Amino acid sequence: MIDAKDSRKIMKCKYSKDKGKKRKISIFSGLFILLLANLLWFIFRTGTKPSRITYPCQQAALKNISIIIGSLIPIISISTIWLKMKSSAQRRKAIIIGALIIAPLASGIVLHNSTFAAEIGIVIDPVEVSSEFNSDIFIVNGKDVAHIQNLIDLMGDNGLAFYQSSSIFNNNTRVDGLIAKDDVVLIKNNCQWKKRGGTNTDMLRELIIAILAHPDGFTGEIVIADNGQGRGSMDWGKTNSEDKRQSVVDVVADFAPTYKVSCFLWDDIRFNSVDEFSNGDDDDGYFVYDFADPITGIITTYPKFTTEFGSKISFKNGIWNGTAYEDRLKVINAPVLKSHSSYGVTAAMKNYVGLQSLPLCNGHGSMSIGGLATLMVDCGLPTLNILDAIWVNANPNSAFFTGPWCIYNAATRVNILMASQDPIALDYWAAKHVLMQAAKQIGHNNLESIDPSSSNTNGRLIEAFGTWLNHSRDEFLRKGVNVTLDENEINVYAESLVVSVEDVSIIYNFWFWFEIGSGGAIVAIISTVIIIKNRKKKKAK
Repeated sequence: MIDAKDSRKIMKCKYSKDKGKKRKISIFSGLFILLLANLLWFIFRTGTKPSRITYPCQQAALKNISIIIGSLIPIISISTIWLKMKSSAQRRKAIIIGALIIAPLASGIVLHNSTFAAEIGIVIDPVEVSSEFNSDIFIVNGKDVAHIQNLIDLMGDNGLAFYQSSSIFNNNTRVDGLIAKDDVVLIKNNCQWKKRGGTNTDMLRELIIAILAHPDGFTGEIVIADNGQGRGSMDWGKTNSEDKRQSVVDVVADFAPTYKVSCFLWDDIRFNSVDEFSNGDDDDGYFVYDFADPITGIITTYPKFTTEFGSKISFKNGIWNGTAYEDRLKVINAPVLKSHSSYGVTAAMKNYVGLQSLPLCNGHGSMSIGGLATLMVDCGLPTLNILDAIWVNANPNSAFFTGPWCIYNAATRVNILMASQDPIALDYWAAKHVLMQAAKQIGHNNLESIDPSSSNTNGRLIEAFGTWLNHSRDEFLRKGVNVTLDENEINVYAESLVVSVEDVSIIYNFWFWFEIGSGGAIVAIISTVIIIKNRKKKKAK
């Protein structure tokens, strides 16, 4: 028989269970109502205009939606599992351990791939200066105009002919043009990183087409080459292009064997110290200087190799014909513009780290005091620098996803191609007027690491971009090569198709905030369980 005291215990227990259920229902109802409210707000405010997704209210709503869904899933699933497994202490421990293992792994994976991809427009105005010395920068700006042929036409219209010919004379073709019909053109790309971290392969395709279209009929050879220092590939499965599967190997395959177009990965020969062809050494590898430069301390190294079509290339001396070197090697330096976690910015200068062999020299260490300028002068300056800024990594060192690697969602589409024969002026101008402007537009405020005027490492950079760029300028001048960091000595020739702010489109990455919500919920559940369990143990004692 149940007495009054027992009856009150039963009623109290029942009331506690009912109260607990009401609390659970109240919590879940609140979350669902909040989810619905944010979803309706987002749909109503965005309407039929996708560009409004970039507005702060819409982004806040998306964050709330992601966090709520991310919180509901682990709460529901883990709560269900917990109730079913509560009879087994061992299984409860297994769940806790499993959650502790899975949560940080999931957070790391999702966080690694989370941010947003943006397409922006940057207004670029032409500038002409009058000074005793000046450098020229050529810029095509906008999705419809940022193409190699338009860049060549702009150069030609302003005094720099791409094609060399003694019989044809027009804006793009002159006797003092850059590329002769029988030249071996080496395109020094950036192949160390996949996705948006490497040179755009659509741009490389356009450049090959332009070279092959030489008005005298191209009879020479084209080779794309780089040294990713053991991490490079010419055949990445995920690339910087419209077709994200189009590798350098794929581009080359579309031209060969009809045309002499190939690629060469210098990674494969970076450990080979060899002598020059003229000294009877036909092996592929790197020629290494016997001494370090007295000022910058760099030990210069450069590749010498035989291409798929039999051309014997010494990067320093030219094309070996069996008895002498021919001055037919033309180098086009073709990097992608991006931030760099250790040196601030990768552009024309930094791309030459991929010329040398790091295992055989000290190129990275000497870079801070101008070593890459020494390397460029020792091996011969590029015939032309073409800077790929179709997609850039504009995330400075103060942010997640700073370069040199660049996942798709961390890139910003800028739709710009730039060219210059002055790598210092190009790097300075591109960093200040393209990379920094892009960083501002996607919401970054601390831009010191990508500022060419900054000498502050902030304790994170090995050397400030502005510092090593200034040292590189000084080294060029010491070697008798005129370059400039002074905008009063830089002509800017630009063809632009201005993109308005309303045309900006941002693909917001839902999963970043989803992970924050789910990760937080998992941590909260585990913490609560541990606290409750410890309290029960204390009461039992």
